[in-house]
Amino acid sequence: MSFDISVLDLVPVPSGTAPSQALRDTLDLAQAAQAAGYTRYWISEHHSMPAIASASPEVLLSRIGALTDTLRIGSGGIMLPNHSPMRVAEHFKALEALYPGRVDLGLGRAPGSDARANRAMHASSGEHFVSMLDEMLALSGDTYPADHPYHGVRIMPDDVGLPPIWILGSSGASAGFAAERGFGYSFASHFSPMDPNAALADYRNRFNPSSDFARPHTILGVSVICADTQAEAQRLAQTVDLMWLRLRKGEFAALPSPEEAAAYPYSDFERAAVDENRGRHIIGTPEQVADKLADLAERTAASELMIVSNIHDASARLRSYTLVAEALAARQDRMPPRSHAG
Repeated sequence: MSFDISVLDLVPVPSGTAPSQALRDTLDLAQAAQAAGYTRYWISEHHSMPAIASASPEVLLSRIGALTDTLRIGSGGIMLPNHSPMRVAEHFKALEALYPGRVDLGLGRAPGSDARANRAMHASSGEHFVSMLDEMLALSGDTYPADHPYHGVRIMPDDVGLPPIWILGSSGASAGFAAERGFGYSFASHFSPMDPNAALADYRNRFNPSSDFARPHTILGVSVICADTQAEAQRLAQTVDLMWLRLRKGEFAALPSPEEAAAYPYSDFERAAVDENRGRHIIGTPEQVADKLADLAERTAASELMIVSNIHDASARLRSYTLVAEALAARQDRMPPRSHAG
């Protein structure tokens, strides 16, 4: 069985680490990801969150593109209601011009922030997502009729097209839309409690081929924590336990260390909730993780698995990605290939 693996980077800010250092750590991880054989590297968009420094994906992607040469780079995703459609088109056409054939434009409708940050950004409602996307496409293709006020607006550079568009989802509600438009589709299993199979099947069944996607292509986000030993992987995973609990309680703090998490006084209710959440993460040794990822790809028929690893220590995070890639490569060398169902 063969499937691609990619990276989703939230640019986590560990406690005791400056957010500016988290940005520099991302550059190191992107270069390591290319060396390890990952297919693409996506940056998320979040605002006003002390644990996440990825407020400007386009800026980071420009630097990552310059430091790599084969890795696909993209947004996972740009939260379109936060932006002017024209500015998104300008940013990603510029990236496509600089790194031709290597850029992805992943789009989401969620705010990626709280209500105060939304107001500060003058963000639109997610209900306007489709109309904003249509506006971006019309501006990029200069397809507005002569009597439209936007007719003749040029999205520079105008000698390149927009990169392939991916629609991001976590509930399945946007799967059909992505399919009918001929976009790629990415499902966020790394945080969504929903079974992704229904959404992925809906996307595949309703897919219309497009110039960017001749066949359906699905990406499944998955949270992974890998270490040389099971004990070390479980220790590192304490970070996501407390991180998830804090988010559930509306507490936004830097990514806790395993030691901070171990010292946290969980109530019985909190401990039960954390234990349940553990089921959404793949945690273990390289061989254990590779087996579970392969099983997940088989069960979902996903074209690609996109790994997010919120690990407190930057070197341990980088090693986790490297171990996963090495273990999957060794495993897949022993397996017959399969055709992508999408």
